[in-house]
Amino acid sequence: MQFIDYAIVLLYLGAMMVVGVMMHRKASGGIDAYFLGNRAMPWWMLGCSGMASNLDVTGTMINTALIFALGVSGFFIEIRGGVVLVMAMLMIFMGKWYRRSQVMTVAEWMYFRFGTGWQGDVARLTAAIGSILLTIAMVAYFSTGVGKFFSEFLGIPPFWGLPATFWAALLIIIFATIYTVSSGLYGVVFTDMIQGVLIFASMIYLCYVAITQYSLPDVFSVSIPMNDGTFRALQMTRDAWTQIVPPWKMHFHPDSGYAIYNLLGIAILFYFVRTIIEGYGGATGYMAQRYFAARSDREAGKLSLLWIILLSFRWPFIVSVAIMGIVYGQTHGVIADPEHVLPVVVGHMIPTGMKGLVVAALMAAAMSTFDSTVNAGAAYWVRDIYQAYLNPRATEKQLVWQGRWVTVVIAGTGLVFGLTVKNINDIWGWITMGIGIGMLIPMVVRWYWWRMNGAGFGMGAGVGMLSAFVQRWQFPGWPEYVSFCFVALMATFGLVLGTYVTRPPDESVLVEFYSRTRPFGMWGPIRKMFSPTDLERIHRENRRDAISVLMAVPWQLALFLMWIMLVMRQWKTFGVLLLVFAVLSSGLYFFWYRFLGKEVQEIKRIR
Repeated sequence: MQFIDYAIVLLYLGAMMVVGVMMHRKASGGIDAYFLGNRAMPWWMLGCSGMASNLDVTGTMINTALIFALGVSGFFIEIRGGVVLVMAMLMIFMGKWYRRSQVMTVAEWMYFRFGTGWQGDVARLTAAIGSILLTIAMVAYFSTGVGKFFSEFLGIPPFWGLPATFWAALLIIIFATIYTVSSGLYGVVFTDMIQGVLIFASMIYLCYVAITQYSLPDVFSVSIPMNDGTFRALQMTRDAWTQIVPPWKMHFHPDSGYAIYNLLGIAILFYFVRTIIEGYGGATGYMAQRYFAARSDREAGKLSLLWIILLSFRWPFIVSVAIMGIVYGQTHGVIADPEHVLPVVVGHMIPTGMKGLVVAALMAAAMSTFDSTVNAGAAYWVRDIYQAYLNPRATEKQLVWQGRWVTVVIAGTGLVFGLTVKNINDIWGWITMGIGIGMLIPMVVRWYWWRMNGAGFGMGAGVGMLSAFVQRWQFPGWPEYVSFCFVALMATFGLVLGTYVTRPPDESVLVEFYSRTRPFGMWGPIRKMFSPTDLERIHRENRRDAISVLMAVPWQLALFLMWIMLVMRQWKTFGVLLLVFAVLSSGLYFFWYRFLGKEVQEIKRIR
């Protein structure tokens, strides 16, 4: 990087600090302001912020690595999380269900579902502790990728026995923590807006460069990681790399880090099942926070729509970087570590000036994910542990200060935990297919089964997360889909056992939950308490949502793949996907969009 590049980066960092100071007073008004922006921010700001928060540099590095090594098949592997397919369910129904609760966190929501008795306390504490642990794991994931990327550019040497990646991650985390601590969700959203502009500018630039200046050779080399820390070159053809239908089997060496994808068809199937389960269970963390902060059901749907459309541009950017990495390897030798493709391309193939813009944009992507993650994670401590149990009479000022110091603690703990991570794919696979599943199974069942209670949630989530930690400690070499099955089965066993050995939730609690949320599923005994007229209106809304989801999932996949095919210059496939996208968009308009804001109002019990 040259002087102008550093100047652009410093200008960006300075702007983030200014926004943090400007938003400080607004965020200091109380915890509703600090964590939800007083539910006064418009949908388009929340949608833009959500996109920026999803577009992290760590995820971009691992997604680029998978596309670089596997081509389009790498996209299907990232159905496990990087494609963010849960947005389809959040857009159609889950976002508005969350928004109707009028709570601050997923843990506080447990009172809404299970009541304020001991079972509600068990569920709330389990959800809060589990969410904080998951936030720390996400910070570790974040710091691993950020350290790998920015250590390439900042020239920080290792010292005090700690690697350069640690010090690079520490520097970025310090900057992001300062404005996050100062300004809460207000600062998070406003900085995400600024960061989104930078991110989009760099995306458009790199896509233009890749399409106009670089072409894939007929045969080229990529590389894959080995379990001993080395890398092995692999020959690939353009036809195989751009093939939109992934092969059922791959043939990686058993000692390869990608050997877990040899049964690729089964892996993708499990990733898809896992994503659908997550979508029907509702997101957590900063994703749920955006819906708690929405002003209405209609705005919850519109912010999701914008979020998905903006997020789709991530994939042509990733493919552009992968193509440039392959071309670079033709003359300079294949890039050994696929997770280094992004920093190598930015460092060696972007001209001065634009390099500073791209680095600032990727720094923005990193910081926008970090600030959203830790702000949402801190809310669980403040709202669900400190205010709920430790100091119920705390003043608003005390609560805000709790939010600030726990943000620092979460960031520091995650950074230290990141030192134990071997590579980005390792920690991301465990988060999505291990510890995440432990929480996910109870998160799903709570919406659709009236009999489930707080004890069932607590035991299911507790057993599930403990199983995930045992698996990582004792059986770290298990394929991700085996980990998925093991953790899911243990969580389900704990959920069913805890539910049936204790009493169901109070009838009044279930009636209140159903009358406001109006979910589908096994709610027969509770539905009997409402009039046939009200129930028919609810059934019509549920049917429209069910039909819309069947269109929304392939609609989102078609949108993302469409841009990938455009950058790869696969014009025929691009045209087919564009047609599919247009047809599904029409269906979504008639079954979903035109009914936004016309949802069933709250109903009243008649018996």
